Amino acid sequence: MTGFRRGVRLGVDVGRARVGVARCDPDGMLAVPVETVPRDDAAITRLVAIAAEYEPLEFVVGLPVNLQGADTPSTTDAREFAALLQRESGVPVRLIDERLSTVSAHAALRSSGRSQKNSRSIVDQVAAVVLLQQAIDTEKSTGNPAGAPVPVDEEPA
Repeated sequence: MTGFRRGVRLGVDVGRARVGVARCDPDGMLAVPVETVPRDDAAITRLVAIAAEYEPLEFVVGLPVNLQGADTPSTTDAREFAALLQRESGVPVRLIDERLSTVSAHAALRSSGRSQKNSRSIVDQVAAVVLLQQAIDTEKSTGNPAGAPVPVDEEPA
C-alpha cells in the first residue's frame, strides 16, 4: 500500500491519570487537540463516543517505550488500553513509538510561555497532537502507515 490513506485519525496519549486526545483532518494536514479524558472506568466509553463523532479511519495510540526501545510498565499499560479501545470501538488501532512526545509537548508549551503547572491540563492533548502529527508525517513520507497495528482478538468481546 503506497500513498497517504485519506481519513480522520484520532491520536491518543495514554497516561496514568489522563488520556490526551487529538484529531487530524481527512487530508492529514494538521493535528489539533480534542480533549483530555480522565483516566477512569469511563475513559474507553468517552473515547468510543469521540470516535462516533469523528468517524476515524484509525486510532493512533502512543507506545511509551524507554529510550533503549524496551518495554516498561507504561508500555504494557498502553498496549492493554489500546487493545481494549479497539475491542470496544471496533476502530483499528495502531501503536506508535512516542518516546519523546510528552517531552516535545512540554518543550512546545514552555516555548509558548506556559509553565509546567499551568500546562498540566493540556499537556496530554499536546502530546497526542505531537504523536499524531508524527504518524501522519511518517505515512506521507514513506507511503506506509506508521507504527504497528494492534492484533484483532480472535475471540468475540
